[in-house]
Amino acid sequence: MEEEELDCLHPSSEKRYFPDSLDSSDGDDEGVLACEDLELNPFDGLPYSSRYYKLLKEREDLPIWKEKYSFMENLLQNQIVIVSGDAKCGKSSQVPQWCAEYCLSIHYQHGGVVCTQVHKQTAIQLALRVADEMDVNIGHEVGYVIPFENCCTSETILRLAFGVPVLSLDIEKAYEIVCQEGSNLNPDLGELVVVPLYPKEKCALFKPNDETEKRGHAYQRRVVLTSGSGASLIYSNTIRFVIDVGVERRKVYNPRIRADSLVMQPISQSQAEIRKQILGPSSSGKLFCLYSEEFASRDMKPLQPAQMQEANLTSMVLFMKRIDIAGLGHCDFMNQPAPESLMQALEDLDYLAALDNDGNLSEFGIIMSEFPLDPQLSKSILASCEFDCVDEMLTIAAMVTAPDCFSRLPHGAEEAALTCWKAFVHPEGDHFTLINIYKAYQDAALHAATEHCVEKWCQDHFLHWSALRAADAIRAELTEVIRRIELPYAEPTFGSQENTLNIKKALLSGYFVQIARDVDGSGNYLMLTHKQVAQLHPLSGYSLSRTLPEWVLFHKFSISENNYIRVTSAVSPELFMQLVPQYYFSNLPPSESKDILQQVTEHLTPTATTDKEEEVCEKCPESTAEQRCTLQ
Repeated sequence: MEEEELDCLHPSSEKRYFPDSLDSSDGDDEGVLACEDLELNPFDGLPYSSRYYKLLKEREDLPIWKEKYSFMENLLQNQIVIVSGDAKCGKSSQVPQWCAEYCLSIHYQHGGVVCTQVHKQTAIQLALRVADEMDVNIGHEVGYVIPFENCCTSETILRLAFGVPVLSLDIEKAYEIVCQEGSNLNPDLGELVVVPLYPKEKCALFKPNDETEKRGHAYQRRVVLTSGSGASLIYSNTIRFVIDVGVERRKVYNPRIRADSLVMQPISQSQAEIRKQILGPSSSGKLFCLYSEEFASRDMKPLQPAQMQEANLTSMVLFMKRIDIAGLGHCDFMNQPAPESLMQALEDLDYLAALDNDGNLSEFGIIMSEFPLDPQLSKSILASCEFDCVDEMLTIAAMVTAPDCFSRLPHGAEEAALTCWKAFVHPEGDHFTLINIYKAYQDAALHAATEHCVEKWCQDHFLHWSALRAADAIRAELTEVIRRIELPYAEPTFGSQENTLNIKKALLSGYFVQIARDVDGSGNYLMLTHKQVAQLHPLSGYSLSRTLPEWVLFHKFSISENNYIRVTSAVSPELFMQLVPQYYFSNLPPSESKDILQQVTEHLTPTATTDKEEEVCEKCPESTAEQRCTLQ
């Protein structure tokens, strides 16, 4: 390292960030980086404030501070420096500043500094703290970058970020990595074509020509990426190499918290055998297993778990009740589901008034079973018949049942996609936003000359054409069911205040189990039925508009790297208490949220109380706490 590289960038100062000699340090004032006595801040050229010197004294008391010289010496001599320290020792706030000082001293020859944090709120708070200690303005020399918010400029030296891309077994990240690596390879090896297969999106079979394809005189080499369930989609005798990672992400339903969990699990031995067979019986290709034989024998089960053992059984139990299969606990299942999963399914059907006092299907449950939907969604559609919002509820049901209509955020066009989506956002919540999207799609289809024009409209708005077509087909099927069983169908009045309230009533009739409350005003939503905490999904309309309703009804809650509630709409506690079955409310665990709802009940108007009492089922004793309510 040349000595002139260590000079301070600002010309008015003769001080250096690094000591004259890096051979030794006795810990005195000459052997540490001298920044405290500079009259001008080298980062912005302005005089230091009095607060800077006050904070500097606090920084010097941090345990990490005495290691500053050692860190700088290692930073000069090594490409990688690992700093290990206890919590609160100051490494997160001080080390990035030292790196920024180094970058400044060498005139940014190697770029700037990025410090990643796991949580976005931590990144923001740390950026504010570091900017304060460096005596600069946030958003200029120091800034932060989190999803959907960039508080940096091209001149920012130190950036705090929600995290760098993490290498994980999913198809999208692997696709990006392989594409990037492929662009750096020798073109004489042939063009690298990456083919992602998403089995859940009904992909076609991968069947390339048997002969090596050519484009002009250049050979093509295909790399097929898929998950474990996509192996059966590959049919070709041109596969030369197969890389088996030995694990997969599986969606497992947890009945205790009524949520899906995305867990990383070893594949089964049968799945591993299927992956071997991709090469074919007489292939000269090679299989690369990224796991040991010990792992295969110890951690891989012979067969993949049956879906019944890992899924929500509520729909299945409703179907079995409809075909007069009672006594589910005594059924001779080929793969016996967990007893608690069966109990949770029966409990949910009971809450939805789908069962009578003997545990058989009620008349209401029989009608619910006519719909090929989740029972909660079927209940909401039936409730919409009373609340005169059937048309809107059918659209919501179709949109949440079809695949997600939002495209993956395209690289380099994130802002354009978000701008398009914001145009559809409805202030009342995501369920209403989905209606806006479907209505816009219908309008585009009505005025389009060909299907290609509709597909182009979807692409321009970063929406999945196939998903919206699926929603259209699902809605048509649901409309036919409504007509077949002769349920009332009111004319749509979407947009009116009364219609908005009625849609929320219909949703609450089916999804009163899925209510969450923002317990601290910062977006930490606590589930009403258990102690799980989640945040709004980043693509929720509330996230895009940066509004946080206190109480929300959500369509789905999943546990993965981030706990998100998806498709959320604001509800009031008063509306909730008017529609929730009393015996369900009485079984809720004690919590602050339950206390608030209890206070709401006590302050309901006499009219509302009278209406509530009229809903009590006549067959159940009104004097007990377990009295049953039906939502008419």
